[in-house]
Amino acid sequence: MAFEQAGPSRTALATAYARAYHHFVDEPKILNDHLANRLLGAAEDDVLEREAATLGSATDPDWARIRRLLVVSRARFAEDIIAQELGHGQVVILGAGLDTFGYRHELADVTVFEVDHPATQDWKRRHLAKAEIEIPESLHFVPVDFETDDLADRLAAAGFDRSVPTVFAWLGVTMYLTEPAIAGTLEYVAAHEGPVWLVVDYLPPAGPTGAQSLSERAARVAAVGEPWLSYFTPESMGTLLRQHGFRIIDDRSAQDLLAGYGADVSWRADSAAPPHVLCAHKQH
Repeated sequence: MAFEQAGPSRTALATAYARAYHHFVDEPKILNDHLANRLLGAAEDDVLEREAATLGSATDPDWARIRRLLVVSRARFAEDIIAQELGHGQVVILGAGLDTFGYRHELADVTVFEVDHPATQDWKRRHLAKAEIEIPESLHFVPVDFETDDLADRLAAAGFDRSVPTVFAWLGVTMYLTEPAIAGTLEYVAAHEGPVWLVVDYLPPAGPTGAQSLSERAARVAAVGEPWLSYFTPESMGTLLRQHGFRIIDDRSAQDLLAGYGADVSWRADSAAPPHVLCAHKQH
């Protein structure tokens, strides 16, 4: 994934603004991220104006709204899994971006490791300080470039315990990585010595009616230096996870995910295949 060294990626910023807008406007409230706008240093009016400009310039305003709801729904899905499965343990957020779970959650015995590019984490630390958002003792920053750095070494240096029950949340990342990089990360997660859950999303390839829609969306992200590199069908992702010893607990398409949280969204017949988010588990 390409980054400007001065701060987070364009998609990380867009994701944070989507969460902030959702907090102020959307109903039903899928995710209560009351820290997103503070982290961004953006007042409510700033968030609303930015979203209005985004929708006004969007070639597909319906998709812009769906994307926003997907951002908060996949985060809610991951946080529901964490609350459901971890009485105590660890959460590793791979590609954490401007995620705020580690500063919002109320789980008494959970340690959070935020893994991301050093430039993103430097920006985030500065803005956390400006916003006077406290960094809990239970949260650790782990600077990693997924394409070049060794995830195991970086997490170990941060105090990660390979024997403790752990949820790995890997959202909004796989589509920007090469398949070898994805496989390498999966190998590390699968080798965890304690019970482990993986929450991950992925993009399916274009179907017979959605090729143009997917091509247009891919071109937009490539134009800002963050091209999509990997696509998976539910079958190919399932095969890949089973090869690493995982059992898929729950795999939901975007429509099912949004419907489950009460969002009223219609998926156009000529749209690209909807993204998926899943939870997989491996018990040692």
